[in-house]
Amino acid sequence: MNTKKNKGRLEVVCGSMFSGKTEELLRRLKRAEFAKQNVLTVKHSIDKRKNMCSTSISSHQGRERNAFIINNSPLSIEKIFELANPNIDVIGIDEIQFFPQEMIGVIYQLIDAGKRVIVAGLDLDFRGEPFGIMPALLAVADEALKLKAICVTCGKDAYHTQRIVNGKPAKYSDPIILVGAEECYEARCRNCFEIDQLPSFVTPSINKENMTSL
Repeated sequence: MNTKKNKGRLEVVCGSMFSGKTEELLRRLKRAEFAKQNVLTVKHSIDKRKNMCSTSISSHQGRERNAFIINNSPLSIEKIFELANPNIDVIGIDEIQFFPQEMIGVIYQLIDAGKRVIVAGLDLDFRGEPFGIMPALLAVADEALKLKAICVTCGKDAYHTQRIVNGKPAKYSDPIILVGAEECYEARCRNCFEIDQLPSFVTPSINKENMTSL
């Protein structure tokens, strides 16, 4: 007789700001509850956007859900194992990009314990570079959904998050993390996205003047 415990799964929801990531996370968690499953909801302590309750996750459409607050300290991260007791079936984590590298191991252990883990967050930061642990989670996810917003400039599909400082695009050298919403950020398509430096992983090895011959 095979008594090996079935493992869980990892679902990743990503995209730019205003693409509906948190709304999709909330939808999946609600569906799990409709299926009589016990759900644990977690958010990062850094997420204190304007008009948002510090003890809940909230979509831009106004939907909310109570959540446990976790920070980057080892003790706080370990707290997740206590919260995710044997009665918990599904774990939802919002703003996963803010969590440290150690969170990847935590998620792996939760999956090994048979939990369904659903995470939501930004895949790119305001510089247009992969954000935090999101690339690693996307690589190992059982399911990955990349959502798109609407570019506020031209109306096309938007995959970038444009940070605005004093009415102008932020500089590449600005701090990566600046918590905010409409007052600080806009959704932009690739054409309308502006940054004053190429992403760090891009090597400008091709002379633009010679690209017409390619």
